[in-house]
Amino acid sequence: MRRPSSRVARVAYYVLMLAASFLMLYPIIWMVFSSFKPTNTVFSTAGELVPRQWTLANYVNGFKGFSGVPFWRFLLNSLFISVVSTIGTVLSSAIVAYALSRLRFRLRKLLFVLVLGTMMLPAQVLLVPQYLWYQKLGWTNSYLPLIVPYWFAIQGFFVYLFMSFMDDIPRSLDEAAKLDGCSYYGIFFRVIMPLLKPAIVTATIFSFMWRWDDFLSALMYVSDTEWYPASLALKLFTDPGTTSDYGAMIAMCCVSLVPSILIFAVFQKQLVQGASSSGLKG
Repeated sequence: MRRPSSRVARVAYYVLMLAASFLMLYPIIWMVFSSFKPTNTVFSTAGELVPRQWTLANYVNGFKGFSGVPFWRFLLNSLFISVVSTIGTVLSSAIVAYALSRLRFRLRKLLFVLVLGTMMLPAQVLLVPQYLWYQKLGWTNSYLPLIVPYWFAIQGFFVYLFMSFMDDIPRSLDEAAKLDGCSYYGIFFRVIMPLLKPAIVTATIFSFMWRWDDFLSALMYVSDTEWYPASLALKLFTDPGTTSDYGAMIAMCCVSLVPSILIFAVFQKQLVQGASSSGLKG
């Protein structure tokens, strides 16, 4: 029979976890409810969670967009950038990780250290050199700076993630594939990649969410309004020179959260498996 003290401790634990979860989720809950408030009452009633008057005007005005460009166009721009960049990130990082984990060549350890070193380099340090470089290439005001670099395994985190998985795959599988006539490319695509599913899902989720939320890169390289991703288009709702439609901005923020939430919900099991298998959990 369970002792009363143990039961009380268990109840107290769940109550504490629910309270902490509510505190973490409250900003999102507030944003969702505020998106249904009239735009002129969003901040005057900020202390009230439930709207006094419910309205869909914020969503209607938000989807109208700007300069004849509807907001769904900005969402499609974000989707294109995120999907293409994520494919490049996952594929290139897996290839580099395969070379560092499975192949033996000179300076391999030095290259691995350099890859890890990129994780310690603040991205802000590279902003000016990268902009000058892309400007010389004629890539400004295009999606190229937002997509092309990620096809060259520039994020050491994902390389390390894939290496952690590959190191746990028995090398006997490689030897068996070689005896069957597989080349290094055949081993990678037919043997290694199918076993990397948890890591691929984990990398895909993180990469997609990071690219979807990327504001600074789009601000630097995209200047035409019709090519704005959603993260950059949201700032158009606030104009210090005229009036700002905060209700529409909050409504479109809620819409912009949907893809990330859906991806996390669908692949939550694989994400947890990938994080636990790679040692990302504390």
